[in-house]
Amino acid sequence: MNLELYVFYLFSLLLLYSSINVIISNNAVKSAIHLVFSFFFSAVLWLILNAEFLSVILILVYVGAVMVLFLFVVMMLDINVTAVREGFVKYFSVGLTVFISMAGLLILFFKRDFDNSENNVLNEIKVVSDDNTENLGYVLYTEYLLAFEISAIILLLGIISAITLTHKKNTINKYQEPGEQIEVKREDRVKILKDKDLQ
Repeated sequence: MNLELYVFYLFSLLLLYSSINVIISNNAVKSAIHLVFSFFFSAVLWLILNAEFLSVILILVYVGAVMVLFLFVVMMLDINVTAVREGFVKYFSVGLTVFISMAGLLILFFKRDFDNSENNVLNEIKVVSDDNTENLGYVLYTEYLLAFEISAIILLLGIISAITLTHKKNTINKYQEPGEQIEVKREDRVKILKDKDLQ
């Protein structure tokens, strides 16, 4: 066994450990931190597979941006941990069914499209240079441009939804209405007192 295989097994086990802790942790912040570690270990596995661009993007985008926003939302929301624990037991069977279904579909997909090394989906991709990043950019912006635009719209909707859910109107501060200020007359603000009114 070479060094690359040892590194693969090591980071695969670490990825499994951190991924399980994301699910079973009873604190949302701890789950988010374990998710950061999961992204980092996944990035190392991408690097072993010679996917340098995806590895760097996984660290820069997900760890550097998405997880910061996720932690920000977790800190803002008042999450009832007891209700979450009750829901975990209640929906465990449904989650297990979805997990088994998704795992089976992924296994079938990879076995069908990548099992035969001479006739798999990777051979159909047009190679424009020796650089993986350039090849990925060419495929992404030519053959999969529509899917790329749809994913951008979904991310935009996610941002708008998160802002809408977390936005609370502050009732303590007083706001001025310019329309009402313009309509105010002199008699509404100024009262002239005469000598007899002062006595």
